[in-house]
Amino acid sequence: MTVEHADSEPTEPSAGRPLRRPRDPFRFLIELVNREGGVARYRAGTEPAFLVSDPDLIKHVLADNSANYTKATAINSAFKRAIADGLLVSEGPVWRRQRRLMQPAFHRDRLSALAAQMTGATTDLLERWDRAARSGEVVDMSREMSSLTLRITVKALFGTDIAEHVQTVGQRIAEALTIVVSPDQPTMAEHKRFVEDVLTEIIEDRLGGSEPSPDLLDMLMEARDDETGEPMTRRELLDQMLTLLLAGYETTANALGWTWYLLSQNPGPDAALRAELGAVLGGRVPTVADLPLLPYNRMALEESMRLYPPAWILGRRALADDRLGEHLIPAGSVVAISPAVTHRLSQHWEDPDRFDPERFTKERSTGRKPFAYFPFGGGPRLCIGHNFAMLEAQLIMATVAQRYRPRMVAGSIVEPQRLFVLRPRGGLPMTLEPTGIASFSPN
Repeated sequence: MTVEHADSEPTEPSAGRPLRRPRDPFRFLIELVNREGGVARYRAGTEPAFLVSDPDLIKHVLADNSANYTKATAINSAFKRAIADGLLVSEGPVWRRQRRLMQPAFHRDRLSALAAQMTGATTDLLERWDRAARSGEVVDMSREMSSLTLRITVKALFGTDIAEHVQTVGQRIAEALTIVVSPDQPTMAEHKRFVEDVLTEIIEDRLGGSEPSPDLLDMLMEARDDETGEPMTRRELLDQMLTLLLAGYETTANALGWTWYLLSQNPGPDAALRAELGAVLGGRVPTVADLPLLPYNRMALEESMRLYPPAWILGRRALADDRLGEHLIPAGSVVAISPAVTHRLSQHWEDPDRFDPERFTKERSTGRKPFAYFPFGGGPRLCIGHNFAMLEAQLIMATVAQRYRPRMVAGSIVEPQRLFVLRPRGGLPMTLEPTGIASFSPN
């Protein structure tokens, strides 16, 4: 899953109005849209900027006229410094070359081969949870999902577990992402250097002639540019692997965390999910072939990403003057597009604040504008890993929900924190209630 950020997201003006601090950090943005319409002016520091929320105009920026909108914003420059100059933030011919080299690695057939790794890592996690459940231990579901998706992503990318480094790598990336929003240059450089050192050791070992491995690193090492015949350089390999490591775990982990939270607060959808899993899987580990038979599992995830999209805001800058509806967009203007806002507008969603997975049935989705829902972005820069993320998240959900029903600790306050990704502030403290559906023990 991809993450982006606008140069500066809209904030409530302090002059002339009382400053409100609602529990919902998106309430002001939604009120701004309801007051100003599908294109709302604001200022990103000293620059003119526009919050675009109308699906047709979002499609214009991200797809129809995407060539006029660059990702050259200050926050993306900060991402390059904190993480990597990879596919997420590259532009023009460099981006096209990178995308062309990397796309085959994300073919559906190749991703399907990773399913057993995904469910295997999940059942390992559940074995550890068994001890926590027996003792009544509280687990932080945000941390648990981050640890799980990081382990899966590292295995898919590098064909190795690097167990001794996984947790530290995850913590360093998470801290670096926080610093992207509130820069602390010395600390940011320290985190980046640590993660780079770990990954460089793996890459150099592979380039030095270690045994081939059916993983993404090998595929990228073997890839050749169609026009020049050149392979990726060592620096390109490192930048792409760093970018994919981030995009492959941080956003998916948050999507899963929010899903467990929403299910814990909504008994009806929670029961519907477990009824479907029981009827189709009957306590066995899911496979790729099972996923089309588990529509509610998928819809619960999609609805969670509607309410709490991990990549909550996208940033672009206009290269030349453009027109969005009645608004002239001068060259150089920042354009902010927020899935977290558009996904909650009553103009496009009935009862938008309600968790209702069935709004993603085929019948209820018919006629919905494509960019009324876009958790993975869209257009030419649609997240390259969206199929990986959906496969991983659905398999994890179908495995976990058969064994445990995560419950929020009474009195916990859950509030979205708008960092580079949308995280639950302070985590998600939960207890684990056994379902009795599955033990995943050998036959």
